[in-house]
Amino acid sequence: MVTEVKIGDVAFGDQHPFVLVSGPCVLEDLDMTLHIAESLKKLTDQLGIDFVFKASYDKANRTSVSSFRGPGIDAGLEMLAKVKSEFNVPVVSDVHDATQVAAASQVLDIIQIPAFLCRQTDLLVAAGNSGRVVNVKKGQFQAPWDMKHVVGKVASTGNEQILLTERGASFGYNNLVVDMRSLLIMRELGKPVIFDATHAVQLPGGADGASAGQREYVAALSRAAVAIGIDGLFWEVHPDPECARCDGPNSLYLKDLQPILESLLAVDAVVKNR
Repeated sequence: MVTEVKIGDVAFGDQHPFVLVSGPCVLEDLDMTLHIAESLKKLTDQLGIDFVFKASYDKANRTSVSSFRGPGIDAGLEMLAKVKSEFNVPVVSDVHDATQVAAASQVLDIIQIPAFLCRQTDLLVAAGNSGRVVNVKKGQFQAPWDMKHVVGKVASTGNEQILLTERGASFGYNNLVVDMRSLLIMRELGKPVIFDATHAVQLPGGADGASAGQREYVAALSRAAVAIGIDGLFWEVHPDPECARCDGPNSLYLKDLQPILESLLAVDAVVKNR
């Protein structure tokens, strides 16, 4: 059994269908952000899927110094607040150091710790102290059983509202693989687990100054993860991934989501005996 994590009407845990955590990799502009959020909200409402909107206000770990990072924390939080109020959905974004947590927690429903920072004690404790739900992405270098120490750092604040996300492990240069055992191992820590299917097919730094990706494998990996019994699915999406300013090669086309989600709901219902 895992601890149920609730944000309003959105619930992660054993008794619930998977939650879709989705949006663009990075906030590009307000019109694009609202278009993606509206499309995802309509689709998830139609399919009966709980939905959390995600987008980064700053991509602090881009491959190149010239890569687009986003609008920054102030403008980015304003955009996310607009999404939250206009579509009545929870929102999540990354924080990169402890000084960002206070401002971010005024808007975000979920404070997300990036994979590269999953061992940063001060950041984890600050996120826990925010009182918000904390989603920690397992580092590409981190064993799933070692996430118990990550959970312990957040929980040391008294905050047990913790989510864990699998996004693949480094496998040689410019490549990631997913050990599906890690989804089960992390769930044994008693926390809901999310599978980040679009980052799992990323090829970090594989495009000479940017990351490449293999979106053609997202649907299959998502089915495998849902068949294991995960609590949430993380997808980066874009109306035109080829023109996305970050992570386009591993992002899904917004127009292609419905049939994939319908098939995943069928698998989820069987696995969870619903």
